[in-house]
Amino acid sequence: MSNALLTALTKSGTQAIVCFLLSGAFFSYPLAAQESGPLPGATPQWEPAPRAEAKPPEPAPSPTPKAPVAQHHSSDISNEPPSIPADQIIQQFAEREAEFKRERENFTYTQTFVIQTIDDGGQPDGEYRLTSDVTFTPTGKRYDVVTYAPPPTLERITLSEQDLDDLRNIQPFVLTTEELPKYDVTYVGRERVDEIGTYVFDVAPKRIEKNQRYFQGRVWVDDKDLEIVKTYGKAVPDIRKGNSENVFPRFETYRENIEGHFWFPTYTHSDDVLNFKSGGVHIRMTVHYSDYKRFRSSGRVVPGTATPTNDVPRIKAPEPNQ
Repeated sequence: MSNALLTALTKSGTQAIVCFLLSGAFFSYPLAAQESGPLPGATPQWEPAPRAEAKPPEPAPSPTPKAPVAQHHSSDISNEPPSIPADQIIQQFAEREAEFKRERENFTYTQTFVIQTIDDGGQPDGEYRLTSDVTFTPTGKRYDVVTYAPPPTLERITLSEQDLDDLRNIQPFVLTTEELPKYDVTYVGRERVDEIGTYVFDVAPKRIEKNQRYFQGRVWVDDKDLEIVKTYGKAVPDIRKGNSENVFPRFETYRENIEGHFWFPTYTHSDDVLNFKSGGVHIRMTVHYSDYKRFRSSGRVVPGTATPTNDVPRIKAPEPNQ
């Protein structure tokens, strides 16, 4: 997102209407270097580490000390083979993902996006916050209504236009049958996530096409419904042009059983360091998706809110202190 667009959105106030989704995992910084991590197209290597708030920064030779990178904690994956061939699981969950993607288009919801930069003492020193209602016109056209947009205070990073694509397609990652040929999907093992038994797969793009955005990381698939219930990874590729660089953090997205067997994204969190030539920038980012309500294709909103019931398995998302 450009600075001009960011300012326009902020001045729009509580009734502004925008025709796209803001996202929060893409940042630009001049004269900066590529973030370290797995190369696009390669299967990432995940190192288990506890999920926690950032520790005090460690000394570094760069002008800005680097805060520790928050890594995903996943140490309980077993080597147990799947109950059916992995290729069948992949094909079936891709079919369910295609169904889920169509179904989510029939729902309204509220989206709250917050991105903060964190100083050496672990405190926020800049913030951008936006709340919007994703809804429909009486004729069924989808649009966003900005309901809360205080003046941003970010100084060390800026949001880019690629944010729009990432929030729609990368953070609430949906691996449909249409998208499946673009990715290498590798079975890792089985893991229990709270009340859910899951199959674990590593996902990486086969190739990087120009002007296309991809997910690279890991997905957890419910072993009963065969739907993705959690993802961990990052948007790729990082983009560098001349003296400008755009870097993406690692993030984790949780889904909840909203209606029937459909698992909708409800929470995304990132606590990571964006590594630039001039130093690391520690960021925290959250996206909350809430108040899902079904919308019928006739253009009529059905009264009531679709929320998880007490008789379905759940995954509990960690809540950051912010």
